[in-house]
Amino acid sequence: MQEIVVEALVKIALLIGGLMTAAAYLVLLERWMAAWVQDRVGPNRVGVPLTKVKLFGLGQPLADGLKFIFKEEITPHQVDKFLYTLAPISILAAALAAFAAIPFGSVLPSDAGIPGVEHQIDLVVAPGFDVGLIYVFALGSIAVYGVILGGWASNNKYSFLGGLRSSAQLIAYELPMGVGILGVVLFSGSLRLEKIVDVQAVSGIWNVVYQPLGFVVFLVAAFAESARLPFDLPECEQELIGGYHTEYAGMRLLMYLIAEFLHMVTAAFLIVILFFGGWHLWGLTGSGNEVTWTTAIMRVLVLSIKVLGVILFFMMARWSWPRFRFDQLMTLSWKVMLPLGLVNLVAVAALVEYQQAGGGTDWLAAAVMWGVAVATWIAAGIIAPLAGDNRPRNAGHDGMNTGLIP
Repeated sequence: MQEIVVEALVKIALLIGGLMTAAAYLVLLERWMAAWVQDRVGPNRVGVPLTKVKLFGLGQPLADGLKFIFKEEITPHQVDKFLYTLAPISILAAALAAFAAIPFGSVLPSDAGIPGVEHQIDLVVAPGFDVGLIYVFALGSIAVYGVILGGWASNNKYSFLGGLRSSAQLIAYELPMGVGILGVVLFSGSLRLEKIVDVQAVSGIWNVVYQPLGFVVFLVAAFAESARLPFDLPECEQELIGGYHTEYAGMRLLMYLIAEFLHMVTAAFLIVILFFGGWHLWGLTGSGNEVTWTTAIMRVLVLSIKVLGVILFFMMARWSWPRFRFDQLMTLSWKVMLPLGLVNLVAVAALVEYQQAGGGTDWLAAAVMWGVAVATWIAAGIIAPLAGDNRPRNAGHDGMNTGLIP
């Protein structure tokens, strides 16, 4: 029992330290990405403190962190002080706790050389978690309360509007996100993230090949759930001056910013694990839990590279696409993403039943699902309008919108 507790504490310490460091340097990476896209110079001067060593600006996250730590903690007099402090703590705690069920690799071999440990070490804080996927999504749902509470407790109209937008947006996109992963659960027959990866490794076919439509639905919903551009309506600087965290500064604001990046990292891990085979790569990582040191290290590297690639896509999207209007955002969820997710779920359920009856092959299943995806997108393009009327409306004498301005 003592060995299990020590092992879990070591994993938690490594996990939190790694995530905090990753969040800091992902901010630097995103600033470099923004500079490259906008053809300007990003952070490149801050290096080792008290020296002239610049190190390509790698000291910038340390400088930013120290700035937040020593910045004056200002609490506006009109806020609900208890909820005002609880909000950033709750969202950061939920963002960190979600990683307890997310694997960072498969296992370390039983001859790891750790004193007192003679078994394989699972590279996840909570190994064998049979409902790991539900756990991750439950904590993702809880995290929205941190945003809503922050907007409410600030007693500021901009913050309150950000909280309202957030509650509507995140609830709306939880539905297509959940529907998008149900197809993966049906195919793998498990809610354990490690099992989902193992099924893809054994078959050699990643779920993105089986379910391209489910992947697109999940990807769009992941952007909205992490409140990243083009779906960052809860904080929308041009309209809400920061939205739900307008009244926050210092360490409280830092908690919000770290949680925002951790939500993006969580989404990247889930996309890779659910649709891109996790740590599997043909000819390098094999399948099963009988691993050598070389295989274990390769699985960690492969998973890390895939996750970093998805994060880079998130960052590129932020600096490439304009922000959606709020009604367009909600229309996309309820009228496009949710129906597409339901079509994918019905198609997957029918295909799984057909395969269990002894019919079809894996590649036939993939071909059918790609046909469903193409047909569905064509139908959506025909039914949904290709352009929206964005002209301002002319208010009548009764204050109601009566027509378009000519």
